[in-house]
Amino acid sequence: MTFYKKFSPFYNLGVFYFIVSFLLRIVLLFHPITQSSFTVLESLKIFSLGLISDFFVFVAASVFLWLYLIFISNSKYNKPSGYIILGVLIAAFLYVVSGKSIFDEYGGALPRIVLIFIGIKAILFSALLFFPKYRDKIRFWLFAFVIFLYVLLILQNGLSEYFFWNEFGVKYNFIAVNYLIYTNEVIGNIMQSYPVIPLFSALFAITGVVTYFIVRKSRTYIDEIPTLNEKVKISVLYIGLLLVSFFAIPALSKTENSKNIFVNELQSNGLYRFYLAFENNKLDYFKFYKTLPNNKAFAILKQQFPAISTDNISRDIQSDSVENHKNVVLITIESYSAEFMKMYGNQENITPFLDSLSQKSLQFTNLYAAGNRTVRGLEAVTLCLPPTAGESVVKREDNKNKFSTGAVFKQKGYNVKFMYGGDAFFDNMQDFYSGNGYEIIDKSSFSPNEITFSNVWGVCDEDMYNKAIKIMNKEAKENKPFFNHIMTVSNHRPFTYPNNKIDIPGDIKSRDGGVKYTDYALRKFFAMASKQPWFHNTVFVIVADHCASSAGKTELPLDKYRIPAFIYSPEMKPETCNKLMSQIDLMPTLFGLLHFDYQSKFFGEDVFKPDYKPRAFIATYQDLGLIKDNVLTILSPKQQVKQFDLSLNKKENSAHAYQIYYDEKPLKSQRTDLINQTIAFYQSASYLLKEKEYQFKDLNTKKEKLYAKVH
Repeated sequence: MTFYKKFSPFYNLGVFYFIVSFLLRIVLLFHPITQSSFTVLESLKIFSLGLISDFFVFVAASVFLWLYLIFISNSKYNKPSGYIILGVLIAAFLYVVSGKSIFDEYGGALPRIVLIFIGIKAILFSALLFFPKYRDKIRFWLFAFVIFLYVLLILQNGLSEYFFWNEFGVKYNFIAVNYLIYTNEVIGNIMQSYPVIPLFSALFAITGVVTYFIVRKSRTYIDEIPTLNEKVKISVLYIGLLLVSFFAIPALSKTENSKNIFVNELQSNGLYRFYLAFENNKLDYFKFYKTLPNNKAFAILKQQFPAISTDNISRDIQSDSVENHKNVVLITIESYSAEFMKMYGNQENITPFLDSLSQKSLQFTNLYAAGNRTVRGLEAVTLCLPPTAGESVVKREDNKNKFSTGAVFKQKGYNVKFMYGGDAFFDNMQDFYSGNGYEIIDKSSFSPNEITFSNVWGVCDEDMYNKAIKIMNKEAKENKPFFNHIMTVSNHRPFTYPNNKIDIPGDIKSRDGGVKYTDYALRKFFAMASKQPWFHNTVFVIVADHCASSAGKTELPLDKYRIPAFIYSPEMKPETCNKLMSQIDLMPTLFGLLHFDYQSKFFGEDVFKPDYKPRAFIATYQDLGLIKDNVLTILSPKQQVKQFDLSLNKKENSAHAYQIYYDEKPLKSQRTDLINQTIAFYQSASYLLKEKEYQFKDLNTKKEKLYAKVH
């Protein structure tokens, strides 16, 4: 047998991995969400550099296969070495069982995982040691099992990348890392969204067939186990390639620099993208982004907020009228793009109630979501802060006692609650809202007879609204105004909801159905609320948390951040506000309408103030954007800055007041003033969070210090 056959497990698995990756790229290239065309050079780049990247990623991922293969031998079962090794394994098992091992210091599931691993290793080693007659058969089935696992992981990863692209239009990113934490919701979502049993039956069947052929082509390795000399040669070659891969993989990722984002995504390797997302889940603005001296950043910010100081954004908000302490109900709607509504050009009539309510409300026609995830939307309406790099504040450890809308309401004597139809543990909502003075009402607060329908995300919107009405009826009797923030769940994959409610069945899992049922549930809520004595003394704020999709040709496609927003009160005259504004401006604008006097740290502003300067913030977890003066400025890690000229795409728009689609073309000459303004906003927001200056208690503490100093 020639020496190259000793590498058969590696190259047979490698060829299979390349075939899966190649087919996946083709499928994603023609996927409906891939809204782009590609030149011949771009296609060559996607497949050639992508294949090279796949090669080196496979080398890195084969380290466990190499470790397994290199330790296959017969000599280790000879006396006395076999008994010594078994004794060491048993001793290690007992050490972990004792509960005093080093693994117990890390806590969690680690001790159990190590215990299971050592236990299985000890059992298999014993079988190979004490039953030499069956050693070849046992080794063959172990070898087949290892190959089976690799084939399964390759296929499972390809399938996961497809579904992730189907949802977000990108390879693995920060969201994929987050999904590992909330396995119950994510697995439940998959179970309810896709035909899991047929899908996984096919997956295991294909895995079995592929494993059979790879094992047949590769079993020469265990039939004629390499000598020590051959294993050294194999290891030298593998370790050499592994070291090269550590340099080649990041170098190849730097070639993902096309202006067409889809080219970069299709060229990239999903596994490496996942690794990068895992490593970069915390982004220090001052380490990764372009900065200014702090005093200069706050000086620029002072142009937007004339009343702030040189190192803090605190300022007094004064009204010329008496405060109006009406009840406030804030409803953030899951994944509700502006393009779903009739006024933005949709002809499917899937939002009939909101279409009618908008005509009776103060509607904001030019408002942008801060981010592309629920936690970003919640952060925007709760903290009124630009979306800083990395995780949302909602999910950070330092997320409590922040200057929030709830804190302002509590200062005015309101009862403050956060209501969510699912488990508030998800996305750290429980920790964030309870840590900021909100009372939590979630699925655990429901009695069984209050739940008529639920899926993995929680109870249906109707059930949530029924519960909310009961709670608000009780609150109305306490002679205190209430502020209730309701987060919906029904307009989320798998898009299941009660049947016989709308003309789209709830079990066909249609996004249009999810949108229409959400609208239907809102109609029922308002019908119930209008019959309550507190209704005419209540202001309703309705806004999406983010759009249904964030995929596009550019880093930050504007149409994927455009969301509807309304403020409705029975006593309010209908009005339309066409000013460019951000999701973080909605609640400060409401406070202005209620004539609240308060000391503010919000970056969000009352858009009806005469000194308001239109701008909007949109971002991913790493690309931070500012829309102003028809220019989109984007800050990215490694101190990168891009600017795009925004021109209305008239072919795809409805009425000008409800413009959604823009062409984003690189700016021919940089607008330094806008770059500095973008840096000033994001840098100062990051600074205030990092230095714990965005705390609610700071305001009172500073007043006390000033009083002590004066007296």
